[in-house]
Amino acid sequence: MNQYIATFHTHLAALTTARALGAEGIPAKMMPVPRRLSSSCGTCVRYEAGEACLPAMDADVERVYEIGAEDRYVLLMENK
Repeated sequence: MNQYIATFHTHLAALTTARALGAEGIPAKMMPVPRRLSSSCGTCVRYEAGEACLPAMDADVERVYEIGAEDRYVLLMENK
């Protein structure tokens, strides 16, 4: 399983995505965005899954990162 962080433009988008992932049986939790990453709303969703689950993201997703070794963030998707 891989670990991911998704950042959002709005708090509501983070909440909607966390619920959508949970409905698919993917453990997800909302948390403050790590300092090395930026977000418009300051809230992100951290989750663990076999793949990035991009279709489950709310339309207001900002970025999705895979968390690599030594807490390195690999950008997978950016929505400007």
